[in-house]
Amino acid sequence: MLSDPLFLLVLAAGLATLGVLVLGLFTFAKGGDFHKRNSNKIMRWRVGMQFVTVVLFMTWIYFSRGV
Repeated sequence: MLSDPLFLLVLAAGLATLGVLVLGLFTFAKGGDFHKRNSNKIMRWRVGMQFVTVVLFMTWIYFSRGV
């Protein structure tokens, strides 16, 4: 599985999504000006990254079925 480049791309996209999620959680917990200015931007980035991750994951499943 680790030799499959598409799986590695899915893994990288998932980790990037996790990174954006953690960034959003930390800014939410801290509050302040940065959170007020960027919370919606961070949320949009997270949703976009989740979309890309799900599309890549479904593509990986489709091509790894062996049909």
